[in-house]
Amino acid sequence: MNALVRWGLTMMICFLVSTGANAQCSICTKTAQQLGEKPAKALNSGIVYLALTPLAILGIVGFRWYRSNKDLL
Repeated sequence: MNALVRWGLTMMICFLVSTGANAQCSICTKTAQQLGEKPAKALNSGIVYLALTPLAILGIVGFRWYRSNKDLL
């Protein structure tokens, strides 16, 4: 297994097992405080979920770019 694939798998595992990410802006934090604990956790999970989609797309595009241009480097 080459180093890039191993690094990518390691990063993916780190993201999947990470806990307690606070991904709320100040407005979302005030709204979440008014909602209560359970809805606040759901809001935070939704924010993290919505952030992962564009990051995954960027990762795939970057990997494909690297793979197609690695012979030029």
